[in-house]
Amino acid sequence: MALLTGCSTVETVTNTGTFPGNYNSVAYKPKDPSAIRVKVSLEDRMVYVMEGTRPLLVTPITIGTSGKGTPLGSYRVTNKELNKRSGSYGFWVKGNEVVAGESGRAPGGGYHYVGYPMPYWVQFKPEYGFHAGAVWPTAHSHGCIRIHPNVAPKFFALVHDGTPVTIATSLPEDATIGKSVARPNDYAWKDKSASALISGPSSHAFSTPQEPLLVTQ
Repeated sequence: MALLTGCSTVETVTNTGTFPGNYNSVAYKPKDPSAIRVKVSLEDRMVYVMEGTRPLLVTPITIGTSGKGTPLGSYRVTNKELNKRSGSYGFWVKGNEVVAGESGRAPGGGYHYVGYPMPYWVQFKPEYGFHAGAVWPTAHSHGCIRIHPNVAPKFFALVHDGTPVTIATSLPEDATIGKSVARPNDYAWKDKSASALISGPSSHAFSTPQEPLLVTQ
C-alpha cells in the first residue's frame, strides 16, 4: 500500500523491495546560509536549492494532481517539523488491528487515528509543504511537494524559517542543471508494514542517511 506517494520521467520499474530504495542526491554545505533560495519547477517536477547561482541540491519531486495542485507563487518557509504526520490520511488502530483510511471516517467504535508519516516537513503555506515520500513519474500528491526519503533530510538541513520559496510552471534551470538528473524508480515498491508506519516518531518510518547530510564542495 502507498497512501502518500508521487513524481517524473520513468526508469525501469520493478515492484520488488520495500520502500524506500537506495536513491540519493548529493547536497552541499552553503557558504552563506542566508543566501539560500528554493526554486520549484512544476513542469519538470524538480526542486533546486540555490545559493546565488550555485546549486546546493537538485532533486526530483512529486507535485499535486489536477484539482489538488501545488500552488504557484512566491513564499517563505514558515515552519519546520521533523516528525509530522498527516491529518487527513493514515490508519485507524484498535489493538493489533490497523486499517488504512481517512481521518474523520473511523471504521467503527474503539479506533484511534494515526496519520501517515510525513517527516522532514517544511511548510511554505498553510496546509502546504515539502516532506519525505515516494517520488512518482506523474503528479501524485494532494498538493504538497514530496522529496525522496533519502534526500528529504538534506533538504530539511539546508532550509530555515524565512528561506524564500518560488514555485513556477518552469524554470531556466530545467534545461541546464536539471536536465540530466536521475529519477527514483522505487515509487511502486511496497510500504513497510502498517505497524511500522504507526510506531514511534514519523521520521523513524524511513532510515536515516548514514553519510553526512551536507558535503563540502
